[in-house]
Amino acid sequence: MTADPPPADALASAGLLRWELELPPGGSASVELRVRPDGAGPVRAVGRAATSPIASARATGDDPGAEALLPTSIDDLQALLLRDPAHPADTHLAAGAPWRCGLAPAEALAAARMTLPLGTRLAAGTLRTLARTQLPGPGPQSGMIPGPRRDAGTHLPPGCTGTEATLLFPALLAEARRWGLPEQDTELLPAAERCLTWLRNTVGNGTYLCDPQPGGPVRCETQAHAHRAALLGATCSAPAADRAAPNCGGGPGHCGRRSGGTSGSTTGAAADRRLPAHRTDASYRSWALPPAISSTADCWAAGNRRRACSTRCRRNSWPACSAARPWTPAGACADWARRRPATTRSATAAVPCASTRRRSAVAGLAAAGYEKEAGSLLRGVLAAAETFAHRLPEMYGGEQRTDGRAPLPHPAACRPAASAAGAGVLLLTTLAGIRPDVPAGTVTLRPMSSAPLGEIVLTGLRAAGAPFSVRVSRLGLAMVEEAADGLQLGV
Repeated sequence: MTADPPPADALASAGLLRWELELPPGGSASVELRVRPDGAGPVRAVGRAATSPIASARATGDDPGAEALLPTSIDDLQALLLRDPAHPADTHLAAGAPWRCGLAPAEALAAARMTLPLGTRLAAGTLRTLARTQLPGPGPQSGMIPGPRRDAGTHLPPGCTGTEATLLFPALLAEARRWGLPEQDTELLPAAERCLTWLRNTVGNGTYLCDPQPGGPVRCETQAHAHRAALLGATCSAPAADRAAPNCGGGPGHCGRRSGGTSGSTTGAAADRRLPAHRTDASYRSWALPPAISSTADCWAAGNRRRACSTRCRRNSWPACSAARPWTPAGACADWARRRPATTRSATAAVPCASTRRRSAVAGLAAAGYEKEAGSLLRGVLAAAETFAHRLPEMYGGEQRTDGRAPLPHPAACRPAASAAGAGVLLLTTLAGIRPDVPAGTVTLRPMSSAPLGEIVLTGLRAAGAPFSVRVSRLGLAMVEEAADGLQLGV
């Protein structure tokens, strides 16, 4: 490593370089660091190539912010592509630059899921890469995909990203098959079955999945991921889902209802508030935070879109909720969005990836029918993206929308970040509500009828391995303009 100007002090044992700079008011200074890979071992080949796993989609329409967001997000995804050195055909995404340039299992799977409209090759490469890291048995961690701990702020202890990655694996495989994952990738099914078996063995005779294991709190977000893994995993691995049924409360569907519908419920004087996490022995409780609810809404909608609002839970479970309406994650998130319609949604220390949380809220609200609230959040994200040249950081703080104020990136936030770049793709494809089912030969469009960004045309997407284009009019009507042969419009 070389530095210009050279540092005043260099502590090699601590990896610390120190400069002494004198800056006048309003002044600036720059330090240039150059790093050479000499002696650092083999360098992983970058995944950018002539045959990229990510399609070069484009967006055109009434909103110029949408036109700029999609190509910028795709460029960021291309820049973060990595190859597995031992298996060069498998590509995955680095978590972000400049701080997290390696593989982060949970973020890689989440980003691959968000980029499914751009093709399934990235999802297949990510799944194969992580299947090789799956812990073998026997033992309580058999079938788990390892991952580091993630700070959850001052209200909760750190969570385990390995738990999230293990639950995301079967869900991503099921959704990738709907988008047209080739049949030759069926070797991933045993790995998905091992993930579901880990879920069954970890829950045991209980009801909830703790995070981290063992003895961690019961997190609302974790139960939502388990709900989605059970429901979607059952579509691609019925035998494993059937084996998991006895210990998940009567089957994948029932497991989803119990995990997603009752997590964090409380009684007594505090019954009007929702807990995103608590211990089963009631020794620890943390009150609800909107980011956890937004992720829950997205997971519920992904697992069972038509019944995302039908599960009845305790009434008045969220402040400002109508007493006549049952509590649902999407409903709680909608109330949060209505209470703060004029902000860019300020991030807090408890939000590890704010841009992804907003994507979760928009996708979940739109699927559940809360289009007004989803549109408000979507416009807020696009307004914030303009201040970052349409390259959203993984976490930023919001300000009231007034002249002279703009959201600020977190000092430690990566930009570009895989999750934030993937969020840009999914935010725009949510407007069209694309629901493919390639094995059945159909694709269904459920666009946002309010058309919050006016007319938008998405071209260059991928479905069933072929180009896919869709147009959403200003009246909220969607039309397929290009699709694979044999793919019919469903109801």
